[in-house]
Amino acid sequence: MSHPPQIKIPATYMRGGTSKGVFFHLQDLPESAQKPGAARDKLLLRVIGSPDPYGKQIDGMGGATSSTSKTVILSKSTKADHDVDYLFGQVSIDQAFVDWSGNCGNLSAAVGPFAISHGLVDASRVPRDGVAVVRIWQANIGKTIIAHVPMTNGAVQETGDFELDGVTFPAAEVQLEFMDPAADEDGAGGAMFPTGQLVDDLDVPGVGVLKATMINAGIPTVFVNADAIGYTGTELQDAINGDAKALAMFETIRAHGALRMGLIKSLDEAASRQHTPKVAFVAKPASYQSSSGKQVDAGSIDLLVRALSMGKLHHAMMGTAAVAIGTAAAIPGTLVNAAAGGGAREAVRFGHPSGTLRVGAQATEVEGEWRVTKAIMSRSARVLMEGWVRIPADAF
Repeated sequence: MSHPPQIKIPATYMRGGTSKGVFFHLQDLPESAQKPGAARDKLLLRVIGSPDPYGKQIDGMGGATSSTSKTVILSKSTKADHDVDYLFGQVSIDQAFVDWSGNCGNLSAAVGPFAISHGLVDASRVPRDGVAVVRIWQANIGKTIIAHVPMTNGAVQETGDFELDGVTFPAAEVQLEFMDPAADEDGAGGAMFPTGQLVDDLDVPGVGVLKATMINAGIPTVFVNADAIGYTGTELQDAINGDAKALAMFETIRAHGALRMGLIKSLDEAASRQHTPKVAFVAKPASYQSSSGKQVDAGSIDLLVRALSMGKLHHAMMGTAAVAIGTAAAIPGTLVNAAAGGGAREAVRFGHPSGTLRVGAQATEVEGEWRVTKAIMSRSARVLMEGWVRIPADAF
């Protein structure tokens, strides 16, 4: 019998922030995968190695965590005053679907470097030395991201002394500005606080009525207080990811939050929308030992935050969730702002399982509605491998 050959597709494997993903130039994809649909999803699933009932993604490029089961498709921008269109696909590990409902803030840091290196940015806008400003259109949520990419001798500078907790080695700093980060109508109802409240009572079966801040900024996120669900906010991954009962509780909170936020119309839709919303819990500052063994002192942070992604506690912090944290912290009355001590603020440093992260946000209230003009944070990015990925020709 005959067997289909493998085909090869140009690709770049990149780290962005505390995530890794496979990056593609849109025009390099097979024709049937250059547009949204089943062929594209099947191709990306096979590249990453999903669905995998073993949960390891051994037969693909995925790393068996939400942080490493990611894909990015880039092209020259079709939007005025933008350089590159950026589409992010979160690939499920054990199920056959790709979630296109949100952005990856960490991989956003790698978009500018890829775009420059692959000629997607007009050469006249890229300095030989200094900082290149890359205007990114985030196509999943319809938002603008401005990346400040360091350049040395006409090439993207990847090495440097910027340290990011959750990443082992230092690299060059890439500053990101998430412009007007509140989700648009396609994201969730067109309001930063879709329920109209800074804090809601969220009735969760099996848990009870929880105080919750539900916000659309960076990515839709449901925040609850750590002590309300039996935690301190100093937990590391093993304390939660090995606890099936705890994970089920968080998924129930997430599903009911998604329903209240208008992201889904019925609870059974939550299973096919794993990437959004995120669920996170917050607490006042406390000292703890991070996953690397580094001591985090209560006096060095404003609050504690732990967040779940794709059903598991994240090893550090999702970049988009960091935007949500910074935005919520800037608005007096939210649970995040209260955990940080209350009052007006334009930046917070929070503790996460791998260490700390600082994020800034500029919030203003106009006629009773809160608006954030931009959120700012720094990440780093690096090319890990480039060449081709190979998949069976009949995979899509």
